[in-house]
Amino acid sequence: MDNLKALDKEFIANTYGRFDLALVKGKGSLVYDENGKEYIDLSTGIAVNAFGIADDEWKQAVIDQLDCIQHTSNLYYSIPQVKLAKLLCERTGMKKVFFANSGAEANECAIKVARKYSSDKYGDDRNVIVTLVNSFHGRTITTLAATGQDVFHKSFGPFTGGFVYCPANDFETMKKLCEENNVCGIMMELVQGEGGVIALDKEFVKNVEALCKEKDYCMIIDEVQTGNGRSGNLYAFLEYGIKPDVVSTAKGLAGGLPMGACLIGEKCENTMGTSSHGSTFGGNPISAAAACSIISRIDDEMLAGVKKKSKLVIEKLSGLVLDDNFVPTGIAGNDDKAAFDELMKSYKPGIWPSVKPGIKCVSGMGLMLGILPDAAAKDVVIKCIENGVIPLTAHEKVRLLPALNIPDELLVKGLDILAKVCGELA
Repeated sequence: MDNLKALDKEFIANTYGRFDLALVKGKGSLVYDENGKEYIDLSTGIAVNAFGIADDEWKQAVIDQLDCIQHTSNLYYSIPQVKLAKLLCERTGMKKVFFANSGAEANECAIKVARKYSSDKYGDDRNVIVTLVNSFHGRTITTLAATGQDVFHKSFGPFTGGFVYCPANDFETMKKLCEENNVCGIMMELVQGEGGVIALDKEFVKNVEALCKEKDYCMIIDEVQTGNGRSGNLYAFLEYGIKPDVVSTAKGLAGGLPMGACLIGEKCENTMGTSSHGSTFGGNPISAAAACSIISRIDDEMLAGVKKKSKLVIEKLSGLVLDDNFVPTGIAGNDDKAAFDELMKSYKPGIWPSVKPGIKCVSGMGLMLGILPDAAAKDVVIKCIENGVIPLTAHEKVRLLPALNIPDELLVKGLDILAKVCGELA
């Protein structure tokens, strides 16, 4: 391990604060390091390995496409691309798909769609996009500019102009920003992942949708992390009951291979014409075949399983009992109504207070959940890894992004270790 770390430092750009771990193989939700130590994976490569490691059906789809053609230029038609685009449009109600390689690229396309739609209809001056404080939209210069976190707006300037930032769930400020700027679109993550795993209020989202319709703004929903089943629906916007104009996604889309997609709704379906955008590797046949395998299997039964597992995580780490709508009904093993009523003073939808030692609350949606520990989140992750469980961090929270099909027994075992670590470090 020491030699590997030295070679990594010598030959790879030191852009990552790596944990002291090298994973070499795995199956499902179990992974192994170079010494053969076993870990329960609650991270899935940051929400990428949708069905875990080396899923048999996914692997066969990749192998079958490898035996056909590994890459073809987008100057020609591609059967896997067409199959995937048709599948995505039929499942979401969107009309067109542009394929990219990553979430940042999908968001770049979404931004271009919004600006070109507005330019074509209203002229070039209407070009500002409102995003949310604590958002994260990527690491290109433009998607960094779109990201509503000051920490990312250093060192690489000048950044692309045309972005203003609204606090999440503050509709009055949103209206004011739109009145003061020549806005063409509003771009939001429905669950702010890198910003702390916080789900937006449904009323706020509905109000934004109405504002976009009234003013003819493009409503862009960034589903890079929430998409592809992670929210408990195929895409989180379906959970919110809204109809965006543009949706970006990536991460779990191809189950472990690089792929992003920009889904374009009816209002903008003809905005991007020949030569208005492009990508050499976007929609690569192998990635597209892999994505067809993933998306086709995220059915109602799978999504019901995601919600069931989500409820299990929240209950295990909060100590609450939830009804089927994820509303707390009591404290597990405790009939003290006064204690429950006191705890509920800090409850709001999407954020569940915890009675577990060392855990303050649980937040998020589906299998995209954040845990606020008493200890530093990074210290919790380091200790969990030592004990054979791999979670992540997101700001001050421990973030959980397990495989959509992680077996309940493995999930419970991993959660027990995580809860024990949080208690010990408190």
